[in-house]
Amino acid sequence: MSATVAFEKMQGIGNDFIMLDALRDTLPDDLAALARWTNDRHFGIGGDGIIILDRGAGAPFQMRMLNPDGSESEMCGNGIRCIAKMIRSHGHSSDALLPIETGAGLLHLELLDDGRVRVDMGLARTSRESIGMTDPSEATFVDQPVWGQLRGTAVSMGNPHLVIFVDDVASVPLTEWGPVLEHHAEFPHRTNVHFVQVVNRQHLIQRTWERGAGITLACGTGACSVAVAGVFTGRSERNVNIDLPGGSLEIAYTENERVFMTGPATLSYSGEFAWPRP
Repeated sequence: MSATVAFEKMQGIGNDFIMLDALRDTLPDDLAALARWTNDRHFGIGGDGIIILDRGAGAPFQMRMLNPDGSESEMCGNGIRCIAKMIRSHGHSSDALLPIETGAGLLHLELLDDGRVRVDMGLARTSRESIGMTDPSEATFVDQPVWGQLRGTAVSMGNPHLVIFVDDVASVPLTEWGPVLEHHAEFPHRTNVHFVQVVNRQHLIQRTWERGAGITLACGTGACSVAVAGVFTGRSERNVNIDLPGGSLEIAYTENERVFMTGPATLSYSGEFAWPRP
């Protein structure tokens, strides 16, 4: 016997999600199977993940994110901006300032008058131990050899990222290099991988291979990590505009190591589907 599940399709600069509201609706138990089907772009709805709005343990709201392969991610920067818009549109809160629990901790969001969302992403984590890398006795992983001639810098925004600066980001064979580096031995829980070109010290271009999702048009936590890696390697200022295939984000990396991300979130359409599938 199947039941009907309501959803909204939302995107943040091309990073698209199936949004589910557990505050309003009863969701299926097998979320991993749900994520695998709904995110399939041929047989399901199609997306880079499912985002679930729920009640937090210590805050009014919580975000959960499941990748297309069914694995759960600690955090999603573009997805959390979509959650803020959903909270407002579903009438759960009219506040401009929203605390939201994530797998990476409690984050604070602000809905701006221009329609964008500004997110205090918290502290950037740069120690190998906090990133979840092998050999946590070592301090950091900055501009180190990773594969062939490639050198990378590792950062965590609650989830792991490997940032690699290149001369021409458009020439990177992402489908070849991405899977290899996602499963790099230094990252036992896999990692997100970002290739970055420096236009100038306040303008960067990023392409992403996401852990559990593959090529995506944008990655918010990745853009935050790119900004941090740019400062750590002396390539960029603390305030940068980052162009991704789906659009641009403003990232600020403060002197006290907090990261702020500002960008849009847009509703594409809403609908419903039957679950379980026949």
